[in-house]
Amino acid sequence: MVDSSPMDALTIHAMPSRMRRPILITAFSGWNDAAESATTAARYLATTFNARKLAEIDPEEFYHFGLSRPTVRFKTGSETEREIVWPATEFSIAQPPQLDRDLIVGVATEPHLKWKTYCAAIIELARRCEATLVLTLGALLAEVPHTRPVRLSGGAADPELARILGIKPTRYEGPTGIVGALNIACREHGLATASLWANVPHYISGIENPKAALALVRRVLLLLNATVDLSDLEDAGRQFDQNLTEIVAQNDKIASYIRKLESRDVEEEATPAEASDLPPASELVEEIEQFLRQQQRPE
Repeated sequence: MVDSSPMDALTIHAMPSRMRRPILITAFSGWNDAAESATTAARYLATTFNARKLAEIDPEEFYHFGLSRPTVRFKTGSETEREIVWPATEFSIAQPPQLDRDLIVGVATEPHLKWKTYCAAIIELARRCEATLVLTLGALLAEVPHTRPVRLSGGAADPELARILGIKPTRYEGPTGIVGALNIACREHGLATASLWANVPHYISGIENPKAALALVRRVLLLLNATVDLSDLEDAGRQFDQNLTEIVAQNDKIASYIRKLESRDVEEEATPAEASDLPPASELVEEIEQFLRQQQRPE
C-alpha cells in the first residue's frame, strides 16, 4: 500500500495571479480551542476582510468520521435533495486594499490521523502562496479569573515578531495538539512561524468566550497594522461579562472562588492544575451550569 502524498489531499481552487507577502493563519477546534476562542477569532478575521475560498484539504485520510461526524442537510433551493457536509479543512484568502499584505485563513477540526502528512499539505499551500509567516491561533484553559484582561501567550522564532505580538517564549513541556505539530513542521521546512494563545478561565470552559476571541483578533490586527470596526465582538464581550457578573453576585461559592483567583500572584504561565490549591474546575463548572439551569426555569 502506497501512502498518499500531501498534494493528493490538497486542492487549490483559484490561486490569485498576484499575492502580497501573505500571512497564513490557522485555527483548529477541539483540544487547541478552549471556549471556541481561536476558531471564532479566525473566522471573524476572514469575514471582516471578505475572504473568499482558496483551497481545502480532503478529510478522507485525516479524520475518524465516527468521532467527527459529517452532517446532512438539504441542498440550497431544494426541500427533498440532501447533501453531506464533510469536516474538511478550508482556506480562504483576503486581499484587502487597506492592507499591504494578503491574509490566508484556515479553519478546521483537529485531525485524528496522519498529522505529518496533514501538516505537509498545509506547508505545501504555504509554499505555493509564498507565505511569509504561518501564524497559529489557540486557546488554553488556565487558572485565571474572567475579571482580568485576557492574557495572551505563545512564541515566535523571530524576536522582533515576538515583540510585536507581545509574547514571551513558553517553557511548556507535555502533550501537544496539531497546532504544536504544525509549528515545528513549518520551522523544520524553513517557514517563519508564530503561535498566539489566549488563556481562558477554566471554570467557564463550556461557554463560548468572545473576550478571548477579541483579544486574539486585536493582536493579529496589531501585527497587520490594521484598524477595523470591532463593535459587534466588543458588544458580545460586554454581554458576556454582564452575564457572569449576575451569576457571581447570586452564588457565594463561585464568588469566593473568583476572589481567590484574583488574590493570587498569577505568573505569566498558568499554574498546572495538579499543583494548585484551588478546587477542581469541574466543581465550579457544575455549579455554574446548575445555576444557569435554575435561572432558565419558568416562574
